[in-house]
Amino acid sequence: MAIPKAVDELMNYFSGAVTRIFGLSDDAYPGTGLQPFSGDVYDKKHVKKHFER
Repeated sequence: MAIPKAVDELMNYFSGAVTRIFGLSDDAYPGTGLQPFSGDVYDKKHVKKHFER
């Protein structure tokens, strides 16, 4: 009787993992929308000056 119980627990374990991996997302992150770019633009001259010391 212990073997069928162990197999049942093993199947429940794997089915729970599969459900979590392939199930719908349950993330509770707020919707932020489009974020504006606020970084520096790449400039070759500036990078070249930085490395020529």
